[in-house]
Amino acid sequence: MTDKILIVDDEIEIADLIEVYLKNENYTVYKFYSSAEALSCIRTTEFDLAILDIMLPGIDGLTLCRKIREQYNYPVIMLTAKDSEMDKINGLTLGADDYITKPFRPLEMVARVKAQLRRYKKYNPAHAEEIPEDVLSHSGLIMNIRTHECLLNEHPLILTPTEFSILRILLENKGSVVSAESLFHQIWQDEYYTKSNNTITVHIRHLREKLKDTVDHPKYIKTIWGVGYKIEK
Repeated sequence: MTDKILIVDDEIEIADLIEVYLKNENYTVYKFYSSAEALSCIRTTEFDLAILDIMLPGIDGLTLCRKIREQYNYPVIMLTAKDSEMDKINGLTLGADDYITKPFRPLEMVARVKAQLRRYKKYNPAHAEEIPEDVLSHSGLIMNIRTHECLLNEHPLILTPTEFSILRILLENKGSVVSAESLFHQIWQDEYYTKSNNTITVHIRHLREKLKDTVDHPKYIKTIWGVGYKIEK
């Protein structure tokens, strides 16, 4: 069964281009030129990944991302025509897992789609038989890798695939510092990291909010300035 990918972009040429490249990789593609058209399909179709343009007419891509996150945890990649740091931060804060700035190289887009799907499949309960059961815990936080579930003080903790991956890596390396660059490469497995890339920083901030953690007195994620992040033993 092929992976189902949702594309929502009002630029017909861009949407059609993405569709061609993804179909060449044998993905099943559902393409829409507006959020209104896509919404009913989102409610009735089990997608594996979504690619959303931010600048959509009517319901914009950020709002659509938020609506998806209210019910689903599959990866979301945002497309933006602006090289705007605020657009990227807003997208990541609302639950997106990655962003691509237009114009982009189609092969880079395909590589990012594959990286997101690899991680999602690995930790999605539907593919649980592919990995052994494993439970990580720390100070009231319990993560079940096999079922992709997190509990914080016995209450469900809803994480995006990227947030889950970051927290898992930090828990697996408890007591050791993990650099932002290492986190980036382990999660995205590509060469697009630069020192100015704040993607990990935004995800860490969002994780802290969900964990009710603080920078000054962290119970979970501690920042080692100039080095990276760690969870104390």
